[in-house]
Amino acid sequence: MTTAMGILPHHDVDKALQLSLSLDIPFWPQLPGVSFYEDMYAQASENFPGITLDLERREIHFSLEQFHRELEQYLAHWEDESYFRLSPRYSAVYHQFLKKELGGFPYIRGQNIGPVSFGMKIQDRDRRPMIYFDEVREIIFDFFARKLQAQYSELGEIHPRPFVWVDEPGLEMLFMSFTGYTSERAAADYRIFLENFPGPRGVHLCGNPDWSFLLNLDLDILSLDVLARGYIFSRYREEIRSFLDRGAIISWGITPTLTEEYQQEDLQSMIGRIEEFWGYLEQGGISRKQILRQAWFAPARCCLINPDREVTVERSFGLLKKVAAHFKKEL
Repeated sequence: MTTAMGILPHHDVDKALQLSLSLDIPFWPQLPGVSFYEDMYAQASENFPGITLDLERREIHFSLEQFHRELEQYLAHWEDESYFRLSPRYSAVYHQFLKKELGGFPYIRGQNIGPVSFGMKIQDRDRRPMIYFDEVREIIFDFFARKLQAQYSELGEIHPRPFVWVDEPGLEMLFMSFTGYTSERAAADYRIFLENFPGPRGVHLCGNPDWSFLLNLDLDILSLDVLARGYIFSRYREEIRSFLDRGAIISWGITPTLTEEYQQEDLQSMIGRIEEFWGYLEQGGISRKQILRQAWFAPARCCLINPDREVTVERSFGLLKKVAAHFKKEL
């Protein structure tokens, strides 16, 4: 089946939703071009203690002192699921998605920035990532588990098979020597986080972490950019074998969304790239039938920088459906 990451370059909400609904598994788009509130980091910050949005500069600031002042209010709403829902102010697009007729789709999907990426990205005035503070880190993982539960519940009100995945571009940073938050600490935190993850547990990222870190977590869905990372990712054959043997799904992000890349590719080159990755896995004893049955396809990554804005991205979605149709013939 086809799906895609959440971020789109569109300024037209209806057009973005129409593009999403053209895939097998639709999602509600995040449109930072419409409003800074639609930025995935700003969006996720709603009601997190210690956070201030600078709408004019499109910046997010964290204060430890403010965190401690606002923590009591957060704890007072601990059991109130509505407190963790996305308000129309922070995502008008999400609330438009909830009004759509989605019963004919096999699944519907939501997303949220992941706790590691959020905690690594947002810093205090001394440029210290908020995840470095022990008392803040504990709240980050709790907060995002509750945000996911609230979104999952709300999507479940309109469809019998929803799921929500987290976008974790910051995971790549865990494996760089300068970080003050280690991969060992992150793995321990993530295992606890996944225990509170509602529905199918999915992670999406476009970066290049240590893939064994993710493949060895208790995930149901792993979405990645194989156009750029496939040669590295496919070398983790034993971890991929174990991942698939657990029944998990790999979403193969294959079609380019950057204009320069898109102009160099076509249907046959995309099929050839997938065949190369899958052929290598087959050589390691992973059956093609298993790979195929547990494969989704998606664009390689989100892209907000093309001069043509949404044109190349929409073409990428069109190419994606052709790639998927080619492989669906084998099922």
